Amino acid sequence: MSRMLAGAIGDGAFKVVLGAAFAVGSAWLGDVFGVPARLMVVSGAALLIGGGIEVVFVRRRPMATCLRLMITYDIGWMVASALALVVAWQGGTAGGELWIAYLTAAPLLMAALLVRTPTASPGPEAPAPPGPDAPAAPAATSVRPPVRDTPVATSVRPPVRDTPAA
Repeated sequence: MSRMLAGAIGDGAFKVVLGAAFAVGSAWLGDVFGVPARLMVVSGAALLIGGGIEVVFVRRRPMATCLRLMITYDIGWMVASALALVVAWQGGTAGGELWIAYLTAAPLLMAALLVRTPTASPGPEAPAPPGPDAPAAPAATSVRPPVRDTPVATSVRPPVRDTPAA
């Protein structure tokens, strides 16, 4: 398993754990974030669904697509967190609702995009990786042409024989 694949699976697993924590601790976390407990349960369910789909589909989709989606999701998370903090610092009460709303909508959107993305299939420029029973690749060779000990023929006529005249 590659490091990127492990990271992508870890990203989905984190969403699943966070979703479970939101659902289990909905009353306490709802008080902390200033949102109703039912919104915490809905957000937890969205995170569970989104993270579960991410764990399942990340192996079936091109890694470049998964990385773009994860980066976009994380940037959105940072922006939503920053906005929620600004609202809270200014004495507003909507900061927690803003943050939880992002954590409800974004995992579902990411999951929908992962499900709709075409499956990973090697194109002509990217051959499929060899299986475990495939023969080993030949050793790398020099790029220069081999040196010849004999000169290359420049004529197509057969050579003249030295035979005595009869």
